[in-house]
Amino acid sequence: MNLKESVNTVEKIRFEKAAVLKEKPSTDGIPFGKYFSDHMFLMDYDEGKGWHDPRIVPFADFQLSPAAVVFHYAQEIFEGMKAYRNEKGEVLLFRPIENARRLNSSAERLCIPQIPEEDFLTAVKTLVEIEKDWVPSEPNTSLYIRPFIIATAPQLGVHASESYLFSIILSPVGSYYKEGLNPVNIMIEDADVRAVRGGTGYTKCGGNYACSIRAGERAEKQGFSQVLWLDGVTRRNIEEVGSMNVMFKINGTVVTPKLTGSVLPGITRKSCIELLKDWGYKVEEREFSVDELGAAAKNGTLEEAWGTGTAAVVSPIGELSYEGQDYHIGTGIGELTQKLYDTLTGIQWGKIPDTRGWSVKVC
Repeated sequence: MNLKESVNTVEKIRFEKAAVLKEKPSTDGIPFGKYFSDHMFLMDYDEGKGWHDPRIVPFADFQLSPAAVVFHYAQEIFEGMKAYRNEKGEVLLFRPIENARRLNSSAERLCIPQIPEEDFLTAVKTLVEIEKDWVPSEPNTSLYIRPFIIATAPQLGVHASESYLFSIILSPVGSYYKEGLNPVNIMIEDADVRAVRGGTGYTKCGGNYACSIRAGERAEKQGFSQVLWLDGVTRRNIEEVGSMNVMFKINGTVVTPKLTGSVLPGITRKSCIELLKDWGYKVEEREFSVDELGAAAKNGTLEEAWGTGTAAVVSPIGELSYEGQDYHIGTGIGELTQKLYDTLTGIQWGKIPDTRGWSVKVC
């Protein structure tokens, strides 16, 4: 299989308009990822033919063989990104090429054909422009964009599929966490493991999330919003929170786990690091143990903690719990956490000038 076979021509996207358009839901308290727009993007891959037949069609169920590779061997990947409406009514994307690059990195690991960056961006922009009326304008709302690729060949046997489906679906959303910008409580997981080096931890594939569900449900029953994962070998080094990367401000320095192959290379994480360095903060990307975190919490040098991710943008952490010990971090959102949130969302919603070229206008 040639993993870099190109789209034949994504510029000739076929459009089939839905006969009946849906009534759009109220965005007041809208749950995350429950409603979907009228149309979706689809494109097929067949070995020897490459990617072909790019099309935008009415949102509908797929028809797949019960023997499809995705069902049995989990050969699939996805991305998460958003479209934002600024005060002028324009629709903006945030660093979409970074999503294209990460999708292809995931594809390489899962033996899935890659999609040229420019074709990925054309597909996203075309679908979002058609569905622009689904981009909400209320404060703290956006249109969540979910590109994904699944293996469709009807074959049993642990081999790469010979056919794939690339799809993009859209969902209007509000805040990811019910707490909004209020600090969330995190349970540090010491039993289950999310990923190990050499595995798929740095990719966005469903298996990474499926194996996190058990710990997440245990945490939820105990009143926690998320799980913070430790590395799979020593069970001492901090890696990431369930749906976010994680950062800590300790004695003026921002510390975040380095990308070792078992941590997702978050686009919001990358953006935060670039902003922090521009602002003159010292940022350390390194191995960081739960013991060091606990010591910093006890001696008062742990000043702020927050998660970063597309869904929540920046989410302050107010409490960490580990082996029966609770560590409280401040009394509300920290000053630096707030500044990162305000800056990122300001760029995303077009409220402040984008001097870095991160915003891409759709329409």
